[in-house]
Amino acid sequence: MVDIDYFFSTISPFTYLAGTRLEEIAARHGVTIAYKPIDIVAVFARTGGTPPAQRPPARQEYRLQELRRQARKRGLPINVAPAHFPTNPAPSSYAVVAAARAGGGDLGRLVHAFTRSVWADERDVADDAVIRACLEEAGFDPALADSGLLAGAEIYSANTEEAVARGVFGAPFYIVNADDERFWGQDRLEDLDAYLAERAKR
Repeated sequence: MVDIDYFFSTISPFTYLAGTRLEEIAARHGVTIAYKPIDIVAVFARTGGTPPAQRPPARQEYRLQELRRQARKRGLPINVAPAHFPTNPAPSSYAVVAAARAGGGDLGRLVHAFTRSVWADERDVADDAVIRACLEEAGFDPALADSGLLAGAEIYSANTEEAVARGVFGAPFYIVNADDERFWGQDRLEDLDAYLAERAKR
């Protein structure tokens, strides 16, 4: 079965703007998704990227305009200057890892709940109460926020190393494992959809 490795950050606005379209595409084509939260700042540092606050003014201004445009296009609310950004993405990332290991809920919904919390709901995803609420919303046991923290840290670090090794340089980033076809950004999901459709004809 073809599967997709999904590299993302729980505080990325563009991951938020992806919504649950990846899950819809995967269901349509009968493919699986491996959810791999990464330390996006570490990825930037090792692949030539720059955190938003350190970019030149023209790039910062364009980014804000693009966020507003893409949010309107997708019908998603957004605050381009949220109260809790940047924040520490590690705790929410560990929760994603724990949820993936435990099963029983909807990982796509969990990722979207975390990113929506930052970019629409003015909540801090480094806060334990917010993490628990997102887990519960996505059908997971809220107590997962307290479990497997060491394993979560190790897998989060390993995901980041893997991302750099496989050519990931931003988030969200999608890799079709069968042939290492790569797609960067929520605005490339349509291309991913088309690629999977074409691949199925081979």
